[in-house]
Amino acid sequence: MNKIRKVVPALDVTDLNRLEELIKTIDGREIIYGYKAGFSLGLTHGLPKVVETIRKHSARPIIYDHQKAATDIPDTGKLFAQTMKDAGVDEVILFPQAGPVTLEAWVRAIQELKMKVIVGGIMTHPKFVVSEGGFIRDEAVIEMYQKSFELGVKDFVVPLTKPEATKKLYEEAGLDESCAFYSPGFGKQGGDAAQFAFLKTHYMIIGRSLLQAEDAKGYLKRVEKDIYDI
Repeated sequence: MNKIRKVVPALDVTDLNRLEELIKTIDGREIIYGYKAGFSLGLTHGLPKVVETIRKHSARPIIYDHQKAATDIPDTGKLFAQTMKDAGVDEVILFPQAGPVTLEAWVRAIQELKMKVIVGGIMTHPKFVVSEGGFIRDEAVIEMYQKSFELGVKDFVVPLTKPEATKKLYEEAGLDESCAFYSPGFGKQGGDAAQFAFLKTHYMIIGRSLLQAEDAKGYLKRVEKDIYDI
């Protein structure tokens, strides 16, 4: 199995100048797959402006993470999808906790506009699913991935802090080597990428540890050495 290992910087900032300087500094690194923008940039400046700023210096995929999208009624999926398309976003992360009808409507709406859908169902922090003391049924998480895969989704969010839970959902949801996986939890949250060697295509989402690094390019160089050996 030829493994693919790359990183996705999480652009959790509000300053466009800082964003632009970071992109200019690191975009030349081959290890970068794309960039993830979230609510902090989107709500502060508007997504079209954020995309425009990134596009000045990079042609890599721009991923929008609404933190958390697809938790509304099914009918709003088309409006959300069109908003993403108009902004110039390439890929969209959904956490469809509102149920299977919303999941299908939102996935279909994004697919129809030729954007990549990335689905997540479990998060990095403790006490998320019932078995951990949380609110979400463990079985419901498996169903989110399984249903998404049946709808043609091949890209999924899995937490780098929970390797055993990831192995379980990979097997029980029937996922396979055609899928790509995006993992938050690298760096400050202590996730260990080496425990995910069973995944063929794996993108580590890196936020605070990169944003707080004095030498961002040097930091990515060290990360590159570590994850390419996995």
